[in-house]
Amino acid sequence: MPYQIVRNDIIRMHVDAIVNPTDAYCSGSGGTDARIHAAAGPELRAACDALLPLEPGSIAVTDAFRLPCRFILHTTGPIWQGGGEGEPDLLAACYRNALCAAESLHCSSVAIPLIASGAFGYPKDQVMRIALDTIHAFLLTHELTVSLVVYDKTSYEIGQRLQCKIDAFIDEHYIEALQEHLDSARLDSVSSFHRPARRAGAKPSSSLSAHIYGAPPDSMEEAACIPNLDAMLQSLDEGFSVALLKLIDRKGLTDAECYKRANIDKRLFSKIRSNPNYRPSKPTVLAFAVALHLSLAETNQLLEKAGLALTRSSKFDVIIEFFLTTQNYNLSEINQVLYQYDQPCLGNVIE
Repeated sequence: MPYQIVRNDIIRMHVDAIVNPTDAYCSGSGGTDARIHAAAGPELRAACDALLPLEPGSIAVTDAFRLPCRFILHTTGPIWQGGGEGEPDLLAACYRNALCAAESLHCSSVAIPLIASGAFGYPKDQVMRIALDTIHAFLLTHELTVSLVVYDKTSYEIGQRLQCKIDAFIDEHYIEALQEHLDSARLDSVSSFHRPARRAGAKPSSSLSAHIYGAPPDSMEEAACIPNLDAMLQSLDEGFSVALLKLIDRKGLTDAECYKRANIDKRLFSKIRSNPNYRPSKPTVLAFAVALHLSLAETNQLLEKAGLALTRSSKFDVIIEFFLTTQNYNLSEINQVLYQYDQPCLGNVIE
């Protein structure tokens, strides 16, 4: 099953299990930990006392009591000390062990917040990146619906260096494209204002226009230039479904490897495979393009099969073009950036 990034309060998530980022003694003293203890009720305090202390990266399981889930998975992340004391491995272990615990409890869904990004001082851009990388890697070989819950925009960020590169790319392409669109619209407006009216009784300037309005073509030569609809329908190009399956074979992947890399639900992939005329959304096509490591030109060809295209008038499209142009196919990083810019993430779409 795919993962999703959602902006919400984790105590409101209707899932089988939620993860509580806490300290070694589940003190409930602040942040998400405090909200979970307050919402679950005093029974949670007694349940936690029997499980203490917690080692960094380990998981303790309690009932959820008054929360709208079944279990709470308590974990304590590493305190940031500069990154040289094994903090990345410990943080990844928090996420990986929480997912394993949810699976062992036969959960089908779990919600996880950003761990150690508050009082523990872990850099926010690194927390989100490690969370997404670990979740995505886990889901390549497991079936679980995972929600990475972000409380508000102050809870996360992307690296400054990457932010600068993307901002520059957007400024160069997106704003320039909007200006070209505005200039073109002004030219069209001016030309239509000055375009001379057709004289009464004059024939249309082209045989195609005459044919559209029901007038017969003036000559056999003009008649031969009129497209034959039946012939065109018989020579249709292959659709998206066929093109995608060919690409999967060409890349040497199995179907499961492809849709899991793309963060696409198995049921959606089955719909695509079974229907040669299926028309997917743009985020779905681009998720497959990233999973298959397609070039920008190959991506445009795949989009065309679905009747879609990348444009310079969409910030979402420009961000995707940046990653394809730089050959960065890390879906976790792409989705982190898309979320930062309030754009839809790749994969995990309902169609």
